[in-house]
Amino acid sequence: MSFITAVLKRREEAAATSLERPIVDLKGAMIATAVLCAFFIGVRTYEQFFHRTAGIDAFSDEFQLYWVSVLYIASMAELICFLALVVYLWKTRDLDVAKVEPREELRRIFYLLGWILVYGLAFYWGASYFSEQDAAWHEEAFRHSAFTHLNLIKVVVATPIYIIGGLGAFMYARTRLPTFASKGVSIAFVFFVFGPLMILPAAGFAEWGTTVWIMEELSVGPLHWPFVFFGWFSLGIFGVSLQILTRMQELCAGHEGLPAAASAE
Repeated sequence: MSFITAVLKRREEAAATSLERPIVDLKGAMIATAVLCAFFIGVRTYEQFFHRTAGIDAFSDEFQLYWVSVLYIASMAELICFLALVVYLWKTRDLDVAKVEPREELRRIFYLLGWILVYGLAFYWGASYFSEQDAAWHEEAFRHSAFTHLNLIKVVVATPIYIIGGLGAFMYARTRLPTFASKGVSIAFVFFVFGPLMILPAAGFAEWGTTVWIMEELSVGPLHWPFVFFGWFSLGIFGVSLQILTRMQELCAGHEGLPAAASAE
């Protein structure tokens, strides 16, 4: 009986805490957006300083110092962040997610929307800005090897960051929202996250193929087609949005004219 009483007490405390939290709180998303943009602007500034002096010859000592060191540092940091995020989301998961209160579920939905916003921004930096930058470099500069400095930034720094963000958003939804945790797996969400994730191995294959077959470096070459194919998977956001908006409509039905505090009671 004491165990049941403790569980009920924790649920009451969680419900009271939920009522104190605002339903829409995008402060965390805004902070993450600012940090992400500041980080990538810093990366771009770093490129500006060393892309000529150390980025031309992949076999030079300068390249090893200023770019290969980035590979080791970024790889370890991203692996640690990914494992820490997965452990945190799993350890703090809702063990009774099917019975979450409507107000708390709505708050979590807005939190997920903020997470998707950050994921989309990271995807833009990785799959658009730094990818186009790398493609422009290949079109203009002679390529000594498949391992160029801008390719390193794209594949080792920018791409894993948006992958971590996407997997984090997917895992958050699967462990905290009934729509995605208790009603099967969302195919749209899987496409939205795992399609762009596949750009990373596709990039590795393209670089290997370009080196082995000594192909002309054209962005429209067959080795680059998977980038477009997997990039199209990001259109799964429309399916995810439809699922979220449908659930929000269900949660808000009958409470449109009531204040937030009254509707939560």
